[in-house]
Amino acid sequence: MARRRSSSRSRSRSGSRAGGVLLFLFGLLAGAGLLYLFLREPSPKPQDTEVREEGPAPAVNESPRTAERPRPAIPPSDHVEPEDPTATPVRSIESPGPDTPVRGVRVALVIDDLGRSLDDVQGLEALGVPITYAVLPFEEHTVPVVAELRRARKEMLLHLPMEPKNGEDPGPGALLLGMSDDELQEKTVAALAAVPGAVGVNNHMGSGLSEDERSMDAVLGVLAGRRLFFLDSRTSADSVGYKTAIGRGIPAAERQVFLDGDPSPDAIRTQFQRLLDLARTRGVAIAIGHPHPETLEVLAEEVPRARALGYEFVPVSYLLDRPGDAE
Repeated sequence: MARRRSSSRSRSRSGSRAGGVLLFLFGLLAGAGLLYLFLREPSPKPQDTEVREEGPAPAVNESPRTAERPRPAIPPSDHVEPEDPTATPVRSIESPGPDTPVRGVRVALVIDDLGRSLDDVQGLEALGVPITYAVLPFEEHTVPVVAELRRARKEMLLHLPMEPKNGEDPGPGALLLGMSDDELQEKTVAALAAVPGAVGVNNHMGSGLSEDERSMDAVLGVLAGRRLFFLDSRTSADSVGYKTAIGRGIPAAERQVFLDGDPSPDAIRTQFQRLLDLARTRGVAIAIGHPHPETLEVLAEEVPRARALGYEFVPVSYLLDRPGDAE
């Protein structure tokens, strides 16, 4: 009986050990399975965890497309506006300030639209500085104005009417687009005959015709034959007058400042100071004005002040560019 119980206990212990081993193996297998499943999970993508280094981020409130959009092209630096022609190369000097005395700085004043009143000439003579007088060829008082200027030995230009773009009437004897070369030359000769003693020509109006190289070449051919110079009034930024004249071997110059496009005294004063500033920077400058009472009043005040600072007022013929001159 005792041997039977001992055998039964022995079998019970063996069964317990076998069950424990089975449980241990089962747990081991379960753990290995879990580890295998864990290792098989995909790792996160690089862009989910890393900062890209493709370049700086767009600015705030700016999409990548906007950031990459090219900037607008800068206009050419040599573009010439009607009120500010700077194409003619001139020497550049130091500009310490508007009230600092200067030396060797020259200014030319050209007064257009003469021929309508003899009083205009007398008012300009009272300024006491050299002025270049531009006379319209077929006005009511052209003849006595020319006679007075010749008597006083003043520098005189033919103020030659040319077709503008705005449809305004340039006056009697005007040169028009569409005229043949012969017509343009005949009218130029007739206008010169009406202003005897003119040493040069500048255009009256002419924003249309001065852009046409064929027309300007015909007109300037007359000047070349008579050894006259050309002053481009620059009524158009696209004028070819100066370039064509130089190309033909004709001495020429360009206007830098219009004094009285706005005829109010304050505006004229501002433009006169602009003239002095340009002359101080460039060495020379040319202004065109008109015989308005406001213009004469401002010039009577400002010219003596400019002279006291050392500005030299000269006829425009002193400031010509001559073909072949060293730059």
